[in-house]
Amino acid sequence: MSLRIVVCVKYVPDATGDRKFADDLTVDREDVDGLLSELDEYAVEQALQIAEEADDAEVTVLTVGPEDARDALRKALSMGADKAVHVDDESIHGSDVMATSLVLAKAIEKTGYDLVIAGMASTDGTMGVLPAILAERLGVPQVTLLSEVKVEGGPNGTVTGRRDGDTASEQLEASLPAVVSVTDQSGEARYPSFKGIMAAKKKPVEELELDDLDIDEDEVGLAGSWTAVDSADERPARTAGTIVKDEGEGGKQLAEYLASQKFI
Repeated sequence: MSLRIVVCVKYVPDATGDRKFADDLTVDREDVDGLLSELDEYAVEQALQIAEEADDAEVTVLTVGPEDARDALRKALSMGADKAVHVDDESIHGSDVMATSLVLAKAIEKTGYDLVIAGMASTDGTMGVLPAILAERLGVPQVTLLSEVKVEGGPNGTVTGRRDGDTASEQLEASLPAVVSVTDQSGEARYPSFKGIMAAKKKPVEELELDDLDIDEDEVGLAGSWTAVDSADERPARTAGTIVKDEGEGGKQLAEYLASQKFI
């Protein structure tokens, strides 16, 4: 039996771009370039390594987002994933992590899975809680924030991994099916080759809507979310810095300045 790996990936605004909120206080994704979240590339890489070690495995990449989110899927497919699933429905716009996790869980169940892999956080929301919520919705174990992950025994086996903390490392294990998340210390993600980029154009991308997942519109979007942004202000423009000239009293002036700003 083939080991079914599903990788959750996200299409996010480029962190180097000028990111803003839209009128409805959701992230403006229209006026800024997007890309596959860098932290999700590590999840794709670990999925590919597990698949390469397995006797028989299939890697599916899954995303929830607008039409442009296909670009994130194509990047993952060009890295080596076998197929993709794209949940695209206007009603999903504005969904928070709780609503998004519902859509992902339903899509994962429909796709079929033995192991779900996610990045440690998205580079736009940076919450880092979705893998745990997803595991709860699926009713399976979670093994999160791993810097090393392996699967033994195929679809009916176990997933093991190492979680590194500030003062110690833990060895964790869970029976499959399970959800894991990996950190940016799990290994550098591969670059897509020209052959991989060309092959990605022919790989299947399944399109799903809420009706396909038996989800009501009022369970997602701004109305169905558990959290909401009440207000947002633009970050103030940078002001000129304070220059301290050392004419024998430089150290004293610097200390006084730091104290006035409550840095010391």
